[in-house]
Amino acid sequence: MNPALPRGGTFLLACTAGTAIANNYAIQPALTAVAAELGVPLSVIGLVPSAALTGCMTGFALLLPLADRVAPNRLVAAQLAALAAALTLAALAPGAGTLLAAYLCIGASASVAAQASSIAGRYAAPGRRGTGVAAVAAGMSAGILLSRLAGGALADLLGWRRMLLVFAALALLGALAAATLLPRQRPHSDRGYRAALTELPPLLREFPQLRRALAAGGLWYFAFNITWVALALALAEPPFSLGPTAIGLYSLAGLLGMGVLPLTGRLADRHSPSTVITISVLTAAAGTALLATGLHSQPVTVLGLALFDAGCFAAQAANMSRVIALAPLRSGSLSSVYLVLYFTVGAVGTALAPPLSIALGWPGTALTATAALLLAAALGRTGDRQPRGERAHGTDHESVAGTRR
Repeated sequence: MNPALPRGGTFLLACTAGTAIANNYAIQPALTAVAAELGVPLSVIGLVPSAALTGCMTGFALLLPLADRVAPNRLVAAQLAALAAALTLAALAPGAGTLLAAYLCIGASASVAAQASSIAGRYAAPGRRGTGVAAVAAGMSAGILLSRLAGGALADLLGWRRMLLVFAALALLGALAAATLLPRQRPHSDRGYRAALTELPPLLREFPQLRRALAAGGLWYFAFNITWVALALALAEPPFSLGPTAIGLYSLAGLLGMGVLPLTGRLADRHSPSTVITISVLTAAAGTALLATGLHSQPVTVLGLALFDAGCFAAQAANMSRVIALAPLRSGSLSSVYLVLYFTVGAVGTALAPPLSIALGWPGTALTATAALLLAAALGRTGDRQPRGERAHGTDHESVAGTRR
């Protein structure tokens, strides 16, 4: 059996996830200052967020499976140390090329946020998996929501280079805490790393529930991206003509989503994750339906976004708990497949948002998101029905592994 996380271990993983993922976004408010100091066009420095996302996707594919075969204290500490080194390189970057290379490494190292979720689910106490995964999801959401605010404030106060060094210091502190507090036992695995990578695609065939979880999750992340991108475009144009700062303030509505995550975890442990997912996605659909009525009323817009974000965040936490539960001893590999494809579908939504906005306008785009969410709710209802053979397979795998340990 896996040892349980020590007291405070879940909180440490939540903090790790939040501070790590924040590094993908914290520099964005300072990109103009970075371009001016390095003497390169803003269009070049604008590639920094893309480099971070590319690195993060690479980390999901290549580093997340390590959670199934490396002791948590060593794995998390090593990746946070690598993150600190990459942030230091970015802070010292003499030109755009070095900065972009550093952000590829920053994005890859920041994928430790997903490893934290996998570890929280694997080492959770019996009946507490949903709560642990939701706590880490809350930390990750806080990191994403507050990263631009913290990064912009620190860049104004200290300059963008020192801001990156502050985040590097936080990563080093996290590495020391992880090395000291997280479990030291190496997960048993009869697969080598290379074999594990080659076995990632077949997991979709082996676990039909993974396919269903991915289909549902991909639909609500598609809806999430087209909604937020189209919203930013709509608010930037007449009659609203809002600036970037004013548009960014609407993202604070997502704080409600972060607030409901602990409750989501407890409900997923008490009831089936599919029930939580269905209710959450229907809540998100109610939010987009409200947004489709128009953006002229600020309270209505904020309420719609709060419902939308809360529903999407809660559904994702419950869905990750469901994915990890398929085979906890392979949670890293399962999460790797899920997150790579999940983010790929989200990227499609981001790319389609501008043409959808032009073709359908804001109401039509919001209703498109609503339709995707309703389909996701329908698919989410079926995800917990596990065929007997597969359930036995998963149980046998875990019991054999436990015996070998």
